[in-house]
Amino acid sequence: MKKTLALVALLSLTIALKANIRLPNVINNDMVLQQQSSVKLWGWAGPAEKIYVTTSWNNKTDSVLSTRDASWMLQVQTPAAGGPYTITLKGQNTIVLNNVLIGEVWVCSGQSNMEMNDGWGGIADIKAALATCANSNIRFFTIPKTTAQYPQDNCGGEWLACDSNTLKTFSAAAYFFGKKLNTDLNVPVGLISSNWGGTPAETWTEASAVNDDAELKTAAAKQEHYDWWPYLPGAAFNGMIAPITNYNIAGAIWYQGEGNTIAPDTYGKLLTTMIGAWRKAWNKELPFYYVQIAPYTYGNKFISSIIREQQTKAMAYPNVGMAVITDGVNDIKDIHPKLKKLVGDRLANWALAQAYHKEGLVYKSPMFKSLDVQKNKAIVSFDNVPNGLMAKDKNVSELLIAGADKIFYPATAKIYHDKLIVFSPKVAIPVAVRFGFSNAAMGNLFSKEGLPVNPFRTDDWELDRSKE
Repeated sequence: MKKTLALVALLSLTIALKANIRLPNVINNDMVLQQQSSVKLWGWAGPAEKIYVTTSWNNKTDSVLSTRDASWMLQVQTPAAGGPYTITLKGQNTIVLNNVLIGEVWVCSGQSNMEMNDGWGGIADIKAALATCANSNIRFFTIPKTTAQYPQDNCGGEWLACDSNTLKTFSAAAYFFGKKLNTDLNVPVGLISSNWGGTPAETWTEASAVNDDAELKTAAAKQEHYDWWPYLPGAAFNGMIAPITNYNIAGAIWYQGEGNTIAPDTYGKLLTTMIGAWRKAWNKELPFYYVQIAPYTYGNKFISSIIREQQTKAMAYPNVGMAVITDGVNDIKDIHPKLKKLVGDRLANWALAQAYHKEGLVYKSPMFKSLDVQKNKAIVSFDNVPNGLMAKDKNVSELLIAGADKIFYPATAKIYHDKLIVFSPKVAIPVAVRFGFSNAAMGNLFSKEGLPVNPFRTDDWELDRSKE
């Protein structure tokens, strides 16, 4: 009798220990998996439970034993882009994931300019796209705004196919980025949108990466403390990035910077620290393409100019790119430019050229290269101008020149292919030139291919931080 009771008790315990397979939200129906790579599938079950996973693209079954803490993970190999496929998971229960596509997956993150969608109003590009946007080969996954003290293993969200309803609430810049990839590569594209208006880059960076650096920690402490948005290092990373770092992606796009104007001088270091932390979390040298912040009438002189300068310096970091959008603004008093197709297309061109090795694309804005002074003229040379420069008006605007007295005067310029000859009757011996180096400057100097010249200064003089 005692032996029978013991067996019953043991059987009851064994049944109790078993549990249904559970999956994180990002592993679900309608998802897009990164093509031709090893992708992780993971979740939870009973401790020491065997999980069988069958993928329909090769009819192969893999298995894994869940750990003592009731979690499991395995890796499967994906084929070239295609689908739809199914993934069947069997354990105590059976889950069939349907309508799974194989293609290219990108994380799209930042603050409000990445978050902006049709619901914000005034985005004519998205409004015009709604009627014809339906495309089951473009999938959206939006992570709800969430913070956490420690890295999380799951987040909200669901995979949705692009149509006129789902697009209304999805990032406009991310959509145009994904649409161009889908069109030019002819593969399914999965876009994971993780953004929060007003947030500084510190909150998207693993806390230890900020706090272990004295300079970054000091800058982070200057952030305003509000109850309605995250400001602490790591808060958004833990809740909105960490849960998807097991999900294999092709790369990331980023539109942020306005949230760091309180301490602009360290932004370049902060941005590259964040990129490095993301790459460490994904264990992958992710391509990372970001948007230079747009012209806007900030209250303090040169604040956004410094951010743009810092973003430019960050381009020395490996495998990154920057979309210049000084021509993408129709109201310098609006911190949320509405021309999101321009943003998405320029980011996509960086990805197509650099990550996918498409040839013949013009994707790099002209960049300051060198300054040479000859008598009363400053000769400025540029990179990324294969066919020369052009001004969209008669004269080059937003151009200043100074001598040793550090007093800047409006300058005149003549264009000679990839060079500007800059001068002013008020400067006998030039020492420094600035172009577009103010908060709201919208310069009219472009490459002949139509990309705006990146704002720059040739000096490193101390800047006036007073109110405008």
